[in-house]
Amino acid sequence: MNEIKIFSPATVANVACGFDVMGFCLDTVGDEMVIRKTDKKGIFITKIEGFDLPFEAELNVAGVSALAMYEAIDVDFGFEIEIYKNIKPGSGIGSSAASAVGSVFGMNEILGKPFNKTQLTQFAIKGEAIASKCEHADNLAPALFGGFTLVKSVSPLQILEIPTPDDLYATIIHPQIEIKTSEARSLLPKKIDLSDAIAQWANLGSLVHALHTSDYDLMKDSLHDVAIEPHRSKLIPLFADVKYAALSEGALGCGISGSGPSIFSICKGKDVALKVKEVIENVYSDLVIDFDMHVSKINTGGVKII
Repeated sequence: MNEIKIFSPATVANVACGFDVMGFCLDTVGDEMVIRKTDKKGIFITKIEGFDLPFEAELNVAGVSALAMYEAIDVDFGFEIEIYKNIKPGSGIGSSAASAVGSVFGMNEILGKPFNKTQLTQFAIKGEAIASKCEHADNLAPALFGGFTLVKSVSPLQILEIPTPDDLYATIIHPQIEIKTSEARSLLPKKIDLSDAIAQWANLGSLVHALHTSDYDLMKDSLHDVAIEPHRSKLIPLFADVKYAALSEGALGCGISGSGPSIFSICKGKDVALKVKEVIENVYSDLVIDFDMHVSKINTGGVKII
């Protein structure tokens, strides 16, 4: 195999109570990338469509993760990367993670899969850090593994795959404003009250149990963020109204996707997800801010060959 075309999916990170450790994978939105072998040694980004991103490999998220992997192999050839960017940078649905994951996944396939998914995540972390100014894997892990994932540790890297009930859907609204991960992190307090910490890790533990047992009532009771959302939600227009509308229409939970501005709702069944989409559209219809909507089944496969 000398060339491969892949789909690298968007993801939702944090999932309310799982700040920096939990994420899930989307199915209907993502980037496409072409990776091919080239006689010249090195990593070369030859084409970018969709958004204005750097072609220099050492400045591009996909290039940095590819370089990290390239340094770990001994080959007499290089790789060219084409990026067809469908996930807007700064959207809060894992744009940088899709780039970082896509390049290393494609290279690994061409090489005959010498690295496992955890090792690929480790390479991709180097690229993700360019965008977020820190090494974290809550978007990378679901993009590579699919479904729900929990990052137990970054050093050493340990990723847990969480079962995904078959009828879970996500409704996403992406207001067309940009919130950079590094800026959103700067809003967060260095310390939180012990009572909030207890509530947060109780919710996360309960959510993991609910996903294992398909307990939707417990899922609904667990999808609450008392630590991060109160600070970051101030950056997102009409966040409280969107959340109220989604929950009123039957969503199991609603929260900030990553660092925002996208807002996710988790729903049982496609019909509920589509109704939630409709009421959220109504909330945003009077604003002058453009927005995109996505309804997606939870993608249990992750990044894939097209």
